[in-house]
Amino acid sequence: MIIRSSRRDMLRLGMASAAAASLSAPAIAETWPSKPIKIVCGYPVGGLTDIFARAYGEGIAQTTGQPVVVENKTGASGAIAAEQVKAAPADGYTLMWTISTTLIMNKVLFKKLPYDPDKDFVPISWMDAGHLPTILHKSVPAAGLSDFAQYARNNKVSLGTYGAGSYSHVAVAALNRHFGLNMEAVHYRGEGPMWVDVGSGAIQGGSGSVAAASGVLQTGSGRAIAVPTKVRMKKLPDVPTFFEQGVTDVAFQVRGCIGLVGPVAMPKEIVLKLSSMMVELGKSDRIQKILTTFGIDMAAQDHVYFERYLAEEGPVWIELVKGLNMEPQ
Repeated sequence: MIIRSSRRDMLRLGMASAAAASLSAPAIAETWPSKPIKIVCGYPVGGLTDIFARAYGEGIAQTTGQPVVVENKTGASGAIAAEQVKAAPADGYTLMWTISTTLIMNKVLFKKLPYDPDKDFVPISWMDAGHLPTILHKSVPAAGLSDFAQYARNNKVSLGTYGAGSYSHVAVAALNRHFGLNMEAVHYRGEGPMWVDVGSGAIQGGSGSVAAASGVLQTGSGRAIAVPTKVRMKKLPDVPTFFEQGVTDVAFQVRGCIGLVGPVAMPKEIVLKLSSMMVELGKSDRIQKILTTFGIDMAAQDHVYFERYLAEEGPVWIELVKGLNMEPQ
């Protein structure tokens, strides 16, 4: 009799626990946030990803009334940060600020990752990483892509990239493929040293952010000849797009991104709260000033936009990086 009663009690307790669990996500979401939030940034202090993390993070803190701490965990193209956030409790108090490389291209660039980009994270908000125009040294007599291609057929040309497997590496390969050229891709550790060499004429050009290339553009030591998008950049309204110049290769239409994600089991209600919050913060004067400075035309978009980007443009990026024929690390 005691045994039967105990079993019935255990059954009731189990049912009660299950019911409580089914209500736990909305309950957590109602009180979220009730303590400080940590944002793990997979890239260095001072870079665009970090600048966005801190600016939006301060906005989240002001909106919620809870402190937001940004912690930089750099290395392995964002994999170190990703591994940490993957293992964090999925309660909305540990988030990750990262880029498309970590979420997409690393699947090709590494033999083995300590996280699954497709299964370990939930997309919260997508941010444009900005268009990366192709900029040539002033000594190259080319006003556009056709002129440049003709010059490259008759001269040795080296174009800089800010890293093997990066967008700028993809751009060199795509230009070679489209025009039947054999330009050399010279890899640097970041945009800074690449633009120094473009500015001095040590290499003939490169692709990268307007902000990082501002010294080259403002001094007139280099000039932009094409922007990889179908719509001209607000920052460079006089520079035609690749598409306008007849270069319709998909490599010059896909976009890199900066993204806010969380552990995959985060309650949907918290994801929605954060997603809406990010969109509103993107309209603020502070964020708009950052966008103008870096030549970025779009502020934060919601989780639906982010999910669609990963589904539609992710596979395109994978094929482009595979086409570089790089040996995975």
